[in-house]
Amino acid sequence: MNKGFPQDFLWGGAIAANQIEGAWNEDGKSIGLSDLFIYKPEADNSKLHTANMTQAEVEFAVNDKDGYYPKRHGIDFYHTYKEDLKLLKEMGFKTLRFSINWARIFPSVEDYTPNEKGLEFYDNFIDEIIKNGMEPIATILHYEIPLYITEKYQGWKNKSVIDLYEKYGQTLLERYHGKVKYWIAINQINLLHIEPFLSIGTCIDTVDNFEEAKYQGVHNQIVGSALLKKFAKEQGYDVQIGTMLADLTAYPENAHPDNVLLAMKHNRLNYYYTDVQFRGAYPGYITRFFDESEIDIKITAEEEALLKDNTLDFLAVSYYFSQMVSMELTKEQHVSYSYSSAKKNPFLEVSPWGWAIDSKGMYNCLSQYWDRYQKPILIAENGLGMYDKLVNETVNDDYRIEYIKDHLIQLKECIRDGIEIMGFCAWGPIDLVSASTQEMEKRYGFVYVDKDNLGQGTGKRYRKKSFYWYKGIIETNGENL
Repeated sequence: MNKGFPQDFLWGGAIAANQIEGAWNEDGKSIGLSDLFIYKPEADNSKLHTANMTQAEVEFAVNDKDGYYPKRHGIDFYHTYKEDLKLLKEMGFKTLRFSINWARIFPSVEDYTPNEKGLEFYDNFIDEIIKNGMEPIATILHYEIPLYITEKYQGWKNKSVIDLYEKYGQTLLERYHGKVKYWIAINQINLLHIEPFLSIGTCIDTVDNFEEAKYQGVHNQIVGSALLKKFAKEQGYDVQIGTMLADLTAYPENAHPDNVLLAMKHNRLNYYYTDVQFRGAYPGYITRFFDESEIDIKITAEEEALLKDNTLDFLAVSYYFSQMVSMELTKEQHVSYSYSSAKKNPFLEVSPWGWAIDSKGMYNCLSQYWDRYQKPILIAENGLGMYDKLVNETVNDDYRIEYIKDHLIQLKECIRDGIEIMGFCAWGPIDLVSASTQEMEKRYGFVYVDKDNLGQGTGKRYRKKSFYWYKGIIETNGENL
């Protein structure tokens, strides 16, 4: 029986280009969808979610000269990455998961050739990751869809986008296969209902059936991922192509059979993406769902063969919270990810943003994934967003230490069960802009960045208490949990 973390366990962290780099219009980069979200100090930014956008809202954001768009600026990582990576090296990081910004590599569809300056940035960045002793894990698409995909193709619903993504992905694999072994094709591929605009890039007012457009879009992403797997095999590259879920596993509110079935159906709608990508075909329950929901997905015989022959290699999971579902909150025959059936779990505390804190939920969901697929699992994101207070050039973030410690204990339980866990990537090891609320002050990092929600501050970095704690965890390979 495995009693602890493997000696080659990948301890590290995860970042996303659109939340950290800044330099949104430098060195040839064009505008991406994440650049379109404004921060409004007077609004409840917990509700300023990246769910849907209309054509008019997109046009306003593109032309607005007055508003503050946090992801255009990030924490200026584009210019500070060498110093920031030194901080991660100081902590002993074994890996860094990052994303490559599509709009930096292919800024124009009229001249769909790679932007050499964009590639040179990632040349230098990846080299610096390796120089600092870390295994690079690259995400090919992490909410960085170029704006032209929305404007000219109405997003991923258009099968033409598959070809554009394939060329983009092949460009990255050709350039970096000798340096980057682990690739995540699509970040959190299952969040098309929670973050549909950033997921598939379709404006809600440009299609007659938005639900159908979402499922078509994610099908096309699944096809694009399989094409990259096929390409890597044909080229003989020593790489692994993985997929990624944001965990949405739900408990039933109680043992009432209707609630048990509700949770089961909810969870299967979370699994179907990876059922396709690991098993090679659409399962019967999702084809029934499409039929009964009058959703017509265009799937060719060639695509079916492609998916069957090019299943993916590993599962990346982001885990932050668990859910509980109740029949009291929905009358729908099938459960979507609209949270319409999600109810507050009375046995759990929540973060200031309402996310249930449940370390045992990680043990539960990872066990389900392993039992279902027997594929290696990477914890691609886990962490606690909180309001941190900088005092005497540090942050006493015991709450973050407790949160991560509790989750690592459950991760260790998974390993003792024989689950193959590749590594643990704490989300946002250096404070960055929140994906959903556009806030800088929803902080996850071990390193504090002196910037507020409007981008004001020195940008100086400070080590938090958790910085030294996580360093100790890595040094002892998690033995002192």
